[in-house]
Amino acid sequence: MSTITSGAPPKKDRTHYLYIAVIAAVCLGIAVGLLFPSFAVQLKPIGTAFVNLIKMMIQPVIFCTLVIGVGSVASAAKVGKVGGLALLYFITMSTVALAIGMVVGNLIDPGSGLQISSESSQVGQEAASEGHGSTTDFLLGIIPTSMFSALTSGVVLQTLLVALLVGFALQRMGESGKPILNVIVWAQKLVFRVLAMIMWAAPVGAFGAIAGVVGETGVDALKSLAVIMVAFYITCVLFVFLVLGLLLKLVTGVNIFKLFKYLAREFLLIFSTSSSESALPRLIAKMEHAGVEQATVGVVVPTGYSFNLDGTAIYLTMASIFIADAMGDPLSIGEQIGLLLFMMVASKGAAGVTGAGLATLAGGLQSHRPELVDGVGLIVGIDRFMSEARALTNFAGNSVATVLIGHWTKTVDRPQLDRVLDGQDPFDETRMIDDHAAPPPAAEGEKALV
Repeated sequence: MSTITSGAPPKKDRTHYLYIAVIAAVCLGIAVGLLFPSFAVQLKPIGTAFVNLIKMMIQPVIFCTLVIGVGSVASAAKVGKVGGLALLYFITMSTVALAIGMVVGNLIDPGSGLQISSESSQVGQEAASEGHGSTTDFLLGIIPTSMFSALTSGVVLQTLLVALLVGFALQRMGESGKPILNVIVWAQKLVFRVLAMIMWAAPVGAFGAIAGVVGETGVDALKSLAVIMVAFYITCVLFVFLVLGLLLKLVTGVNIFKLFKYLAREFLLIFSTSSSESALPRLIAKMEHAGVEQATVGVVVPTGYSFNLDGTAIYLTMASIFIADAMGDPLSIGEQIGLLLFMMVASKGAAGVTGAGLATLAGGLQSHRPELVDGVGLIVGIDRFMSEARALTNFAGNSVATVLIGHWTKTVDRPQLDRVLDGQDPFDETRMIDDHAAPPPAAEGEKALV
């Protein structure tokens, strides 16, 4: 057990400078993209490298968090209740998002009058080859080649499966499982330390990502597609603040604006990288700090990143209707429902991955309406910008889901949640990297192990 020097002054939080630098980097990236487009395109790999560094840490974070959470809970049925309720909620909200996207897409009819070029046709066919896959392939893909490969495969659902198995195994081991659990607790400290080091590269990554996309697409290329892009953003905003916000307020009494203020830095990180995965480790840490039990956070957040894709659902519906209208072959209501339900299943596990939405869209069209695949190239120019809205909406949905599931399963410390959202107990940015910080209280975990 490490000791803490009583007279040691508290570490000063300097991370606010980091996020000021991210804002400045985004503005600078936009300027460079507009003024020097050719040069800006060459900076795109910088943004890709930063996102890849973050994604490198996703599976270790999920594994450690979920194993510690599940392994420290006495009853496996409690974890099963959380997971079952979470999946039911995710399916319900995805259906609502699909319905909203379908209604808006049919109302605005944004694709009329556009023409398909040969280049757009080729892009659509290439994307379809990446996104095509059966439900059976998806289910088999959840099982890793080996238990250890689940930490390196890049497939979040594989990590989730192995972490649950290990957590339940530690439950059954009882007292003999405590040393293993303690090792994983310290491993989590190491993972968060590495993650904190990577985060200091965020301004550079944000600059490269934004400069690259602005330099590649420019402003003129977006004008003809502004209707669907603006409509998509408005639809996402309405879904988040009206549907999710109203649900959160009615069920828990929590103000969604307070929750999003608490998660402001994470939203900024997602906006600058266009990947909701870049904020996943911080969402886990912040939800635990806000009073949601570790086991609940460990189940809901990773599962939500694969199954709670509200932004992606809205995108797939509107983009499909847009393409069908643009090609003069509108989808009937029955065709829309069948196609989009298929896409909702096919998209699982692709949350937060830039470009995954485009591949899923093309793959779904290839399976149901092959003649429409050529139209995918119509939206490739704005997909990157719509990807940001998808990622932000998905993240918002998962943060709200964590609070809701915690409330329904009585696994949230409501006084602590209120203190945190009122700003009385701010999140300590150094808590994930403090050398002197002890691991989560072993006594609680030890008492829980049976």
